[in-house]
Amino acid sequence: MNNLKKILVVALGILTLPSYGQLTDGLEYKLELQNTSGTGSHNPLWLNANKYGLSSLDSRNGYFRGAVMRPFQVDSARKWAVGYCADIVAPYNFTSHFVVQQAYLDVRWHKALLTVGSKEQPMEQKNQELSSGSQCFGINARPIPQIRLGIPEFWDIPGTKGFLALKGHISYGILTDGEWQEHFNTSGAKYQKNVLYCGRAAYIRLGNENRHPLEAMLGLEMATTFGGSVYSNGHKYSYASGFKDYVSALIPFNGNDDKSLYTAEGNMLGSLLLSVSYKFSNWKIRAYTDHYFEDGSQMYLLDYDAYGSGNNWNKKVGNRFLVYDPKDGMYGLEVTLPKNRFVSTFVGEYLYTKYQSGPVYYDHTQVISDHIGGRDDYYNHGTYVGWQHWGQVVGNPLYLSPVYNEDGNLYIRDNRFVSWHFGITGDPVEGLHYRLLMTWQKGWGTYFVPYSDIKKSYNLLAEVGYTMPERIGHVYTHGWSAKIAFGLDDGMLRGNNRGFQFTLSKTGILNFKKK
Repeated sequence: MNNLKKILVVALGILTLPSYGQLTDGLEYKLELQNTSGTGSHNPLWLNANKYGLSSLDSRNGYFRGAVMRPFQVDSARKWAVGYCADIVAPYNFTSHFVVQQAYLDVRWHKALLTVGSKEQPMEQKNQELSSGSQCFGINARPIPQIRLGIPEFWDIPGTKGFLALKGHISYGILTDGEWQEHFNTSGAKYQKNVLYCGRAAYIRLGNENRHPLEAMLGLEMATTFGGSVYSNGHKYSYASGFKDYVSALIPFNGNDDKSLYTAEGNMLGSLLLSVSYKFSNWKIRAYTDHYFEDGSQMYLLDYDAYGSGNNWNKKVGNRFLVYDPKDGMYGLEVTLPKNRFVSTFVGEYLYTKYQSGPVYYDHTQVISDHIGGRDDYYNHGTYVGWQHWGQVVGNPLYLSPVYNEDGNLYIRDNRFVSWHFGITGDPVEGLHYRLLMTWQKGWGTYFVPYSDIKKSYNLLAEVGYTMPERIGHVYTHGWSAKIAFGLDDGMLRGNNRGFQFTLSKTGILNFKKK
């Protein structure tokens, strides 16, 4: 009887799937033309960064973009929901001559969402327009094709009256930039091909601002690259990608290093997120932190340090631990102001990455039993190419992306830095929108390749756009939109660059219904 009930439930679910005609309801299109022109050795930072990799460092670049999409939210009244997108780009002076920016299928059942393909995923607990970017899952690089299963919106745990809610995801995919890495790498250093990817995240919400003004959110984001082949100085090194390796990439304590609970298959990294917000009657304030880690020394701020000596040099003989300082991290403040014509939102962020568990790394030996796990080298890795895709770091773009390296090396050369970042946005009149970004940064290079002198950078973005509403029947939707932006870099870190970027786009709804 129970099996029969399950079969009936599945059958009814299939019957409620949208028909072909319904699958074209809510179908949207977008056409976009962009041109960037400037002076200097590079395109300014904020004309290039946090655009999901759809950008170029060339001082003269542009693209034509066409997309057709159906958001799964169109089926919000159904148990089942289906969405899809095809987003194609014809660029010039990019790292590619042709870009499939997005190509995915979304299938939702109740709260669970399955996504197959390449999809631009927003940052968690960050302002998409004004933040400098997340340290683990940012919006700076091209989407990684993957199979992703998760709960995209907070699900209220039954019995908690909305006070406790969860969301998260698990995904497996593959990096697509192997051929580009081989072409870009002219230094003889390492590059990789066919490397696999595992991503997972979990977020918990305490409180509900719709019922009580105070709300807190905790999050854990983790990513692993594994398998594939690494090429270095004429040699090829291939790494396993069997079922056991997929499990090891997902569950850290199943890693190859049985001395640690954090080591995962391949290159593992992640972030611990925390935000606290308070919603007033007509404005809101939110403080947040993003603490990046690449091993247990920063994930737990602890490292085991009680190994024996002599014949017991590799055995755990006590309970002594090394405690690390919680120096590194992003500390941000977002203020959503009461409705006015001048400023709607303010964001300020301080990012410190100099510590990296300290300047000393020493693994215990038969002679000296002390173990110190320092020099973490954020975004880089000893075996694999670092946390990047198509030359852009996947996380926060203030880490200097490999695409800046003129010698073709894929090493992230500035991961020890201090930065201040500010952003404001507003809507002076209906349809008119602006944003202003200002960033100040001091870089020390890396522990392994430090700069001889501290390099500084000042980066600015001033952007204004106007969107003309378009009426389709009784519904207003976005029509034509024009945007112009000015970007500026000053300093030795990224050079002295100036640039203007003009974007023209048209969005609308495709209506296939017969009259």
